Amino acid sequence: MEVFAIQKNIPMSAQKMREVVRQVQGLPALQAMAILAVVPRKGARVVAKTLKSAIANAENNNKLRPETLRIKEAVAGTATTIKRFQPKARGSAGPILKRRCHIKITLSDE
Repeated sequence: MEVFAIQKNIPMSAQKMREVVRQVQGLPALQAMAILAVVPRKGARVVAKTLKSAIANAENNNKLRPETLRIKEAVAGTATTIKRFQPKARGSAGPILKRRCHIKITLSDE
């Protein structure tokens, strides 16, 4: 049975988040939580929070044990980009792109 959790509009680029997500893909859920606890990146805390939510969904909604769960799929995709402008020389403007991302973690007991 598959269970998933989604976290949306995280204020970090998807490229940075993918580096963290790739480290835990295919691992058992509890082992992935242990790895994310020692990864020194901001994205690791967000991925750990999403993984914890997915484990809770599996326990409470489908009566699955966390020891049997494995990360089947972990994806970090782009979300809407907020566009801002900074004043530059001679009255022109330079763009600032504030990127955001979505995370989806799918757990499976197979």
